[in-house]
Order: sequence, then C-alpha cells, then structure tokens
Amino acid sequence: MKRLSFIAILFSFLISCENKPQPQQSIEKQANNEISFYTPDSIKIYGDLFEIDKSGRTILLFHQAGSNARGEYGTIIPRLTEKGYNVLAIDQRKGGQAYGSYSRTLAEIPSNSFGDGYGYCDAYNNLESALDFIIESGFTGKKILWGSSYSASLSVQLASKRQADISAALAFSPAAGGSMKDCIPDPYFESIKIPLLLLRPSSEMENERSQEQFKLAESFNHKTYIAQNGVHGSSMLVQERVGGNVEDNWNAVLSFLDEIEK
Repeated sequence: MKRLSFIAILFSFLISCENKPQPQQSIEKQANNEISFYTPDSIKIYGDLFEIDKSGRTILLFHQAGSNARGEYGTIIPRLTEKGYNVLAIDQRKGGQAYGSYSRTLAEIPSNSFGDGYGYCDAYNNLESALDFIIESGFTGKKILWGSSYSASLSVQLASKRQADISAALAFSPAAGGSMKDCIPDPYFESIKIPLLLLRPSSEMENERSQEQFKLAESFNHKTYIAQNGVHGSSMLVQERVGGNVEDNWNAVLSFLDEIEK
C-alpha cells in the first residue's frame, strides 16, 4: 500500500509540473522578425520587421545618433502596428547603446584607433538600402520614412531623391550644421513634392537655425509641428523620456499619417 501511495504521489507531481505555465517568451522574441541586408559598400545592416500586410502601408524607422532601433522605438512600434502599419526599424552604422539596447550593426563593424571611420552622412546608404530591401521583399503599399535627429536629415534627402518610391516622410528634430554640414536637409525642401512633416520640441525652436529651417520648409508648403511638451527626436513620443503627457505629439503624427491615402 505504501508503494502504491508513493507512486500515486509521484505521478501527481509529474502531472502538475507538466501543466505548470512556462515562462512567457519576451514580447521582442514573439513579435520580432530580425532581418539583415547589405549596403552597396558591404556593411551588414540589422533590423526588425513587423509585417501586417504587404499590400498595406509600411513605415521605415531610423534612429538618432548614439541610439539603436530597439531602444529608441521599443515603445513606439506597438502603437504603429496597432494602426495596421508594417514597420521596419534598422540599426544604422552610426549608433550606440542609448535607451537600454545596442546597435547590432555597429557591433559587427571592426573598430580601430579612429573609431568606426564613418560620419553621419555616410549612413545615407543605410536608409536607401532599407527602402530597397522593403521593395525587393514584396511590400507593394505606400512607404513612409521616419527619421530622428541625424537620420531625419538623411530621410529628407532620401525623400527628395526617391519620390517615386516614397509616399511621405516625417523628420523629428532634423540635424543641421557641424558634422552634418555636407548633408543638411534644407536644400531638399524645394524639390520634395510628397507630404513632409518636420517636428521639434519648443526648446529647440529657441535656436535661430531651427526657426529658419521651419520657415524655409513652410515656404515650400511642408508641414511643421512644435511640441510644447517634448524632447529631441522621436523620443518626444515617449512619456517616460518627456516626463509628461505626449498625446498631443502623437495626435499630430497620427493625423499626418491618416491624411496619406492607403
């Protein structure tokens, strides 16, 4: 009898272990489809593709300096996919470890005494290669560029040069001057005929260069938005980084996106 009781207890224990809920996989692993592609100069670019419908609209997300796709856009991507957008977020060759993650692309670029050897303008072909990747992957719907800081400037340039393939562009705090002097966005405003939205926090509009940039963009009928409660780049959409409500900023972005025909 004791032997039978022991066997019964052991059997019950094994069944309970089998039925015990297993640790849930991270949202990143469940939702993420990591992809990679090469630029014309053989840099391997890593990214994350969130596919809803290849015939629908696709947003291409590009991060700011010192940042990376997963860190900067981790809380932004879910709001876009909930709206039905396909999303591709890439790690450009100029990035870093901001916002709790790291650049997978940069991690594989050999370092030397001069750093990675690339300037911000050199990342332009990263953005264009991402666009080509989406097209070659069979996404037939409208493509929308979304840049942050230095990549916002490069997105404006790409929007000008590839208007046949791009339906709209958003530029959050587009950088100009300094290391960006050879790829500032301002000269491209006149040639861009697709919808373009420039966004900055109010603190940046105290700068004369930012004021002039917005005036120039508006003179060519592009839209501008000043976030009264915001910070630099796409982070103006993240409440924890702003330290306050960001719904007005989101409303400006989503209203602009809604105006683009599906």
